[in-house]
Amino acid sequence: MYKRRITKWVGVAFVSLTFTACSLPTVVQKSANPMVPASYNNSQDTTNTAKLRWQDYFTDPHLSALIDTALQNNQELNITLQEIQIAQNEVRARKGEYLPSVGLRGATGVDKVARYTNIGAMEATTNIEGEREMPEPLTDFMVGAFATWEVDVWHKLRNAKKAAVLRYLSTVEGKNFMVTNLVAEMANSYYELLALDNQLAIVRQNIALQTNALEIVKAQKEATRVTELAVRKFEAELLHSKSLQYDIQQKITETENRINFLAGRYPQPIARDAQAFSSLVPGTISAGIPTQLLENRPDVKQAELELAASKLDVKVAKANFYPSLGITAGVGFQAFDPSFLIKTPESLLYTLAGDIAAPLINRNAIKATYYSANAKQLQAVYSYERTVLNAYVEVANQLSKINNLEKSYDLKEKQVQALTQSIDISNELFKSARADYMEVLLTQRDALESKFELIETKVQQMNAWVNIYQALGGGWN
Repeated sequence: MYKRRITKWVGVAFVSLTFTACSLPTVVQKSANPMVPASYNNSQDTTNTAKLRWQDYFTDPHLSALIDTALQNNQELNITLQEIQIAQNEVRARKGEYLPSVGLRGATGVDKVARYTNIGAMEATTNIEGEREMPEPLTDFMVGAFATWEVDVWHKLRNAKKAAVLRYLSTVEGKNFMVTNLVAEMANSYYELLALDNQLAIVRQNIALQTNALEIVKAQKEATRVTELAVRKFEAELLHSKSLQYDIQQKITETENRINFLAGRYPQPIARDAQAFSSLVPGTISAGIPTQLLENRPDVKQAELELAASKLDVKVAKANFYPSLGITAGVGFQAFDPSFLIKTPESLLYTLAGDIAAPLINRNAIKATYYSANAKQLQAVYSYERTVLNAYVEVANQLSKINNLEKSYDLKEKQVQALTQSIDISNELFKSARADYMEVLLTQRDALESKFELIETKVQQMNAWVNIYQALGGGWN
């Protein structure tokens, strides 16, 4: 009769565990589709500028020194390095979860049981080693080792550890992506600083020309060839140029401070060769093929690793529906007298137990975790696809920008030459009273604006040259 009951309950338990393991909620999963076009501009050349080290790409010694300082001192980068350490510690913690846990334990205590109780009466009639009665009060001493282990039948713990490893690698790629951005931001700020230096030099040259022109106009007014209005117009234009130089000086200060901030130091002068700006020519770019972005760009690799980790998270959440098997064991010595602890086998104790458990009713929390893990996996898929798409678009935009800026620079250079020549012509015509003073002023202003635009185009060219290197995934290796 009892044997039938035991068999019945064991059968019920196995049926319950089987039902628990098989009745999983239905979720929707999606695989990433990182397909990219075959080329950027019908070229299949696999030579890629991103393979160059930043030391070989940026040859200006002043810029190289600034980048090197930033890579050592930038606070945001150092914060990211600590995040890598945190992720590494998470891997260590996950690894320890699926290994047996062993510990030592020691304990002591004292117990006085009332004599007129069942336990007290039994102790009173118990003899220890002959006629000696059990001591009262009863002391207790124990020393031993114990171990616990969850058997990773469904690879739940191993998958959690693998997911932690992938996230650690993801933080490394995140650091590489930050290095790429830091190198590019430093280079762009440096070229912007050189452009501002050149704009300031042009303004000062223009101030000298306008001062000379103002003296001529004053002389002509005394000769009654022009009116006071012409003098005031020339004077106003000169004052405008003088005020403009202070605006540029403020931008120079802010740009220097931004560079110093990136370098992790307090404001100080930035060593640079401003005269070399006009001779800067963007280097040749080899974009390779789009599929190389999957290998070169740290943000793409980071998104890929996050996707792989999220898939493992789904497996870990799924394993929570299955029965878990735990094993506990212990061995040691226990006695009421310390002198008896070493007597074996009387004082020897050991224990070995196993338990199996599975959720059966009210699994809402487990289901919620499973649904959330799957939703995060879908998010990771879309994030990965978006990152790949964004990488391709960035490269395509920068390639087009480099091409258009090159053509624009050539035209603006010719425009500056024409307007520079027109300044001399307008001055000569004005001296001979064949041109109005407004024509002289407008010609000077147009020439100044065209020189500014030429410098802006040049710095945009250099920024595009920096940004294409960043977009291709260069700068971190």
